[in-house]
Amino acid sequence: MTAVQTESSVPLEATTVEHVLTLDCAETPGIVHAVSGFLLEHGCDILDSKQFGERDARHFFMRVHFVSDGDASTADTLRAGFGPVAERFGMRWRLEPQGAKRRVLIMVSKFGHCLNDLLFRARTGELPVDIAAVVSNHTDHQALVEWHGIPFFHVPVTAATKPLAEARLLELVDEYDVELVILARYMQVLSDDLTRRLDGRAINIHHSFLPSFKGAKPYHQAYARGVKTVGATAHYVNAELDEGPIISQQTVDVDHTYGPEDLVAAGRDTECKALSNAVRWHCEGRVILQGNRTVVLR
Repeated sequence: MTAVQTESSVPLEATTVEHVLTLDCAETPGIVHAVSGFLLEHGCDILDSKQFGERDARHFFMRVHFVSDGDASTADTLRAGFGPVAERFGMRWRLEPQGAKRRVLIMVSKFGHCLNDLLFRARTGELPVDIAAVVSNHTDHQALVEWHGIPFFHVPVTAATKPLAEARLLELVDEYDVELVILARYMQVLSDDLTRRLDGRAINIHHSFLPSFKGAKPYHQAYARGVKTVGATAHYVNAELDEGPIISQQTVDVDHTYGPEDLVAAGRDTECKALSNAVRWHCEGRVILQGNRTVVLR
């Protein structure tokens, strides 16, 4: 006689979910023990952990990637449980599902290489982002953006219309529930008020290995000085023009055979890589902003 397995006798398959906890606080004994103890008590398994203690400032930074039983709602339960631990140590912290896509808005002017790179990396899943919209003060890249199925907004900027243009940008940030603004070679200086409102939520790519060769035609300046290295810097935007906290930098070796256009081509590659790294690390919860510096827990 063949045994019949009833539906009730079939074991239920356990469901697991992965999370990322990022935190920082004043350095004090017991932080790691408290975090790992909390995760153990809640049946979580640590997959990866990075930490850094800044001795001079006596500040501690930590990022933990862990797995737990449960479903999408488990993150809410863990947040509620971790609240008292965070309060005890005075932590700034964030607990999110691993791989959660951040909603981003890209700003661009006429140079499209960084925009195109971000669109490709988002489309292929290399970047954990959902590009909600693209804003530009020119229409050069409208067809490219709309081919990707992304809303494109032409917002011209002049000295007279700048306040209105920035107000329109903030409307779009709110309307599309944007978490991060990416300046992908957007060649307009943002006002102090706007940079304050986007503090820690806007990343810019600067076309040089800061702080050298600021202003117009940096690669032509580099050529005139006979440089042996060119590069790019991705940083958070603040009121100090191109002096915000640095997230990622890329360089490439060059020599006397490189003309200005060769340096431009080499520099474009570094710009794309530095910006995509900065966006990915920010969205993965690897970047912790501390004053005018960042700690990147890679």
